Amino acid sequence: MSTKKQRKGQNRRLSVRYPRVIEWSEEDHCYVGSAPPLVGQCCHGTTEAKVAAQLAVIVEDLVQDVIEGKMPEPESPAGKSYSGKFVIRIPSAVHKKLALKAMARGESLNQFVAEALTRA
Repeated sequence: MSTKKQRKGQNRRLSVRYPRVIEWSEEDHCYVGSAPPLVGQCCHGTTEAKVAAQLAVIVEDLVQDVIEGKMPEPESPAGKSYSGKFVIRIPSAVHKKLALKAMARGESLNQFVAEALTRA
């Protein structure tokens, strides 16, 4: 039989498998936290630190629910590989504008977009 302290430690160890995302929301004028694929946007606050603390508690609680069988274990993105390729559909006018900007810089459209996404 495990103690409450042991369970909390186990939850913390398991919860680190899930990435945490804290983003600024212009719409809400605050930071918003999520932990995909475990949970979407689930908390908010005026500082990143406050949201990180809230998010840690939420993730640990959800991990406990998984352990107790109250919810299925989502697939962890840890260890998942990414090919570096994805398809995006945009209006043809935007495609043309991006291609012309890339050409003006002497870059391929792929290089131009990759750099823009890296800065985002």
